Amino acid sequence: MIMFVNLTEFETSLESLMRSNQKNITGAKPTRRGFIKSMATALAATVLAANATILPAHAGELEKEDLKFGFIKLTDMAPLAIAYEKGYFEDEGLYVTLEAQANWKVLLDRVIDGQLDGAHMLAGQPLGATIGFGTKAHIITAFSMDLNGNGITVSNDVWKEMKKNLPMKDGKPVHPIKADYLKPVVEKYKAEGKPFKMGMVFPVSTHNYELRYWLAAGGIHPGYYAPHKGDTSGQIDADALLSVTPPPQMPSTLEAGTINGYCVGEPWNQQAVFKGIGVPVITDYEIWKDNPEKVFGVSKGWADKNPNTHKAVVKAMIRAAKWLDEDNNANRMEAVKILSRPEYVGADAEVIANSMTGTFEYEKGDKRDVPDFNVFFRYNATYPYYSDAVWYLTQMRRWGQISEYKPDNWYTEIAKKVYRPDIYAAAAKELITEGKVKASEFPDFASETGFRKPQTEFIDNITFDGTKPNGYLKQFPIGLKDKDKI
Repeated sequence: MIMFVNLTEFETSLESLMRSNQKNITGAKPTRRGFIKSMATALAATVLAANATILPAHAGELEKEDLKFGFIKLTDMAPLAIAYEKGYFEDEGLYVTLEAQANWKVLLDRVIDGQLDGAHMLAGQPLGATIGFGTKAHIITAFSMDLNGNGITVSNDVWKEMKKNLPMKDGKPVHPIKADYLKPVVEKYKAEGKPFKMGMVFPVSTHNYELRYWLAAGGIHPGYYAPHKGDTSGQIDADALLSVTPPPQMPSTLEAGTINGYCVGEPWNQQAVFKGIGVPVITDYEIWKDNPEKVFGVSKGWADKNPNTHKAVVKAMIRAAKWLDEDNNANRMEAVKILSRPEYVGADAEVIANSMTGTFEYEKGDKRDVPDFNVFFRYNATYPYYSDAVWYLTQMRRWGQISEYKPDNWYTEIAKKVYRPDIYAAAAKELITEGKVKASEFPDFASETGFRKPQTEFIDNITFDGTKPNGYLKQFPIGLKDKDKI
């Protein structure tokens, strides 16, 4: 007799039983893979003893099933948490461990040396590593994790000074609040011989570039890098001194008076409001509407070695992102409860909900509707656009992280080396075929170039065309352009 056993279905059934039993007995979270493997092995031995033949589902398809992914405690790691909690990884035959990392540098280093199979990354990290700014390594991304999600917060003392000159309507400040209103405060600090300090999370972070963009648009110079001279402080010629602070430490660092403000993702702006130690003055949505934020990054070597596994990971994360946005954000409160757990973000659910459910609180009591503060799937948020990569590269050039002039085609070449819409499209097409998503929810893969239409919704009204990076740089009164070099 020949017996055919679908191991995937068997493992799923066993895990369901294990979850039920363990939660009933201990309330503890079950350890998945070891239990499932041991039981599957026992079944295999029994069946083989009876001269049966076992044909595992997906035999030979996945190069690696047990994976470890890293993340930083921010709400925009949500696609990873949801793919895990909703079983989307396991639907693809993947058994994933999610592990919080101490900071962005540790996270990147562990992806490079193989301790992590992949990670929630700053969009600038794969680009910075690939071109050799900081650690040199070829990192790629085939999945954009979200749009928007950041804010700029200042201390209560700074806010008190800014507010004196702000236009008001119905007793509340008119938004967006430009850095023009911060400039007199910075000038006062300089006149008194005091440095004006602001925190951001990493030199190639969106937060660094958004903070610099906002400051420069208001006439405040955020400083240059000069890596060719060994100066990676980013403070050359600066009016405001920017430095790195890990996201969860932002509120306490502000409270201690070490910095006067910061740019960070959620929930660490809303945490300042709840603690009464600072005021978020602007969101990144107001600086650049629907800006790309985090990505999921892996090493090029890992991707080449594990193409089917990589595609399966992207499939699971696409489904998670869709779940986060579907039915007009109907699932967000469930997501908030998941993210508030200590193994994920570990902040109070009330704090996380303030932004994740479509609102944002500026000054205490000034809560406004911002339905797109966090976007995970709509507006093709998960698609890795080449033009997004080019924007990050232009900011690296603008502030000196790229020391010398590069022709337009260089920006495109690097974008195509790092951003991989081909892998994304393969994953999406499989999901469409399986009936788990609709083709209408994605770009037209046959005609998509990877470059968005010129984008105009920036706080300074400057237009970004990803096909003309040097022309874009020429529009800025503050920043390097053409043959400029520090």
